[in-house]
Amino acid sequence: MSYQLQPVKPFIGAVSEKTLQEKSLNIIGFCYDGSTSFRPGTRFGPDAIRDLSIGLEDYSPYLDDELTQYHIVDLGNLDFYPSRRQLSHEHFEQLTQDRNLQTEQIKLLTLGGEHSISYTPVKKYLADFENLLVLHLDAHTDLRDGYLGDEHSHASVIKRITDHFQPGHQLIQYGIRSGPKEEFQWMKDKKTLRKSLKELCNDLAVQANSRPIYLTLDLDFFDPCFVPGTGTPEAGGENFLNFMEIVKILQYKNFVGADVVELCPQLDPSQSSTCFAAKVCRELLLAMGQAYRA
Repeated sequence: MSYQLQPVKPFIGAVSEKTLQEKSLNIIGFCYDGSTSFRPGTRFGPDAIRDLSIGLEDYSPYLDDELTQYHIVDLGNLDFYPSRRQLSHEHFEQLTQDRNLQTEQIKLLTLGGEHSISYTPVKKYLADFENLLVLHLDAHTDLRDGYLGDEHSHASVIKRITDHFQPGHQLIQYGIRSGPKEEFQWMKDKKTLRKSLKELCNDLAVQANSRPIYLTLDLDFFDPCFVPGTGTPEAGGENFLNFMEIVKILQYKNFVGADVVELCPQLDPSQSSTCFAAKVCRELLLAMGQAYRA
């Protein structure tokens, strides 16, 4: 099947390209919300984030860095199939099949879409990085073996990701505050869940600087008073400044890729949620870009 990337207005500081760029930060949109089980609309997240990024400065006072220091490309969106995640997944695989993200130093920021889309980039990262650490920031466990008849549901994404784990791979989870009892028991048994920000930051800080880290960030990780525009909000989440404590550690590690998912822009007419998400993306791009500084 022939696929074609859909052109977009690029994220602030990025230029449009059609192929992955070596030693570069690459942005790609995955506009899918076909497994949504509560409030749909995250398919509109990638373009909303790009549109409102124009209101951002390219300089971050948190990281004392600016986007103009890096080569950032926006590939646009994968072909859009509202109820066929597998087709967009195949498009991504076609786009990356002859590329090695590690050896070519290709870093990806994937914009969702609901959380099921994260399976696609993380599967590629697991194949290319034998000792990848997957950092999962979320309100939900996402460990079901399937939900509502869909084994690739947003509620199953972390379970599907761990299906591809090899001995060198590791999962760390933080912010989780909703899910069935058996999934909390799974996290306890596997020792994946960190129960405080201090515990998480200490754990990340002692990781070898060479170890590759991938972040999958569901925006419902944040308290809904900050990000109401998300499909499944859960009270009790983190704030932006605490999130930046995590990012400030990642910027000095081998931070190789990330996805930001579950923005549902139409649920927040004020657009504050979208502005929040765009700022999160700016900080993640800068943290990933640190490895490219002279």
